Amino acid sequence: MEWWVALAFLLGGLCVFFILGMPVAFCFLIINLAAALVFWGGEAGIRQLMLSLYGSIASFALLPLMLFILMGEILFETGMALETINTLDKWVGRLPGRLGLLAVGAGTLLATLTSASMASVAILGSALTPEMEKRGYKKSMSLGPIMGSGALAPMIPPSSLSVLMAVLAGASVAGVLIGAIIPGLIMAGLYVTYIIIRCWLQPDLAPPYNVPPAPLSEKLKLTAKYVLPLGAVIFMVTGIIILGVATPSEAAATGALGSFILAGFYRKLNWRVIKKTFQQTLIISGMIFIIISASIAFGYVLGFSGASQGLTNFITSLPLPPIVVIILLQILLIIIGGPINPLTVLMALVPLFVPVLEAYGMDPVWFCVTLMLNVELSNITPPYGSTIFVMQGVAPPDTTLGDIFNATWPWVWMDMFVLALLIAFPQLTLWLPGLIR
Repeated sequence: MEWWVALAFLLGGLCVFFILGMPVAFCFLIINLAAALVFWGGEAGIRQLMLSLYGSIASFALLPLMLFILMGEILFETGMALETINTLDKWVGRLPGRLGLLAVGAGTLLATLTSASMASVAILGSALTPEMEKRGYKKSMSLGPIMGSGALAPMIPPSSLSVLMAVLAGASVAGVLIGAIIPGLIMAGLYVTYIIIRCWLQPDLAPPYNVPPAPLSEKLKLTAKYVLPLGAVIFMVTGIIILGVATPSEAAATGALGSFILAGFYRKLNWRVIKKTFQQTLIISGMIFIIISASIAFGYVLGFSGASQGLTNFITSLPLPPIVVIILLQILLIIIGGPINPLTVLMALVPLFVPVLEAYGMDPVWFCVTLMLNVELSNITPPYGSTIFVMQGVAPPDTTLGDIFNATWPWVWMDMFVLALLIAFPQLTLWLPGLIR
């Protein structure tokens, strides 16, 4: 069978099941079973598929994923994240676009802890947007920061998406976690600078209002009580990896332990919180493990059918420089990643892209970081970004789709600028991981 026929069979079958509305993981599992019968020789192929499914999740590299989810759940369920947001609010003071800055910070923190930028947009869109508009904020400044903050979530460790990407692409988990830090800091700096400068130039976008002054002593006290301990927990994950003291799995374990210690210190650790935390962790982890096993098995099927090698040979034979091919792949992701769930995009395309990048000698850590940014960027890119429709569902009733589009575009351009920087200067991603290799 020609490679392009096999590829059309596999991707076409997936599209049919997606249109039918089946759960993503089951779509991949059905295609994998069909491919095992066609390409792997019937019953023997089914046995090989079962072995590949087991092998894909029986990996020590996946342990940080569960621990990061556990860590985020305990911080979220105990309300410690909210206390941190309230403390940061006092420091923002009377800066131009005060609530916009708070939205970026809160959105990033929530999306990181919940491992879902769309959930963060839903929470903040319903809770913060009405308050911003009551203060006279224009829709471009009340909707935009909340939408844009989702793209920062995978770039700020601890990030479950970083672990998932590393496993799917066969990259270093520690490298992907650490490699996203500098791009994340660049994005955060761009966001903050944009809000302050634009609100300073156009005060009507975010009219200033009286904020009860908080004494410096109170700010320092709250910072010491809520921000520094949470910072210490994050250091227990990221810092000890950079210092070479622990592996990602060990660092994730210390971070989860630190979260429970904090919850106990604040006297918020009770049976209800413990039960809810572990229930949510098991539910989310189970879902992700099914997705990972189905995706990795799909990669095996692509390889055995010859589709991956055929596509790689076809792309590398084109009279195009490698950088042009990389840019075209990124554009393709932005186009198809909007209307499709990010996990679906990762599952379908990572197994296809990895052989192409290996043929060009591209670093898998760099690839994972750019892909994480790209997937979140596609979520807010009009007209089909999935986060756009989440915002439309929770925004005030007078909010139109045009309002959301207009509010989103500045954040799209900023994210595209950072993505272009990462493509032009891979060392922005690879410098920190190079220190721990």
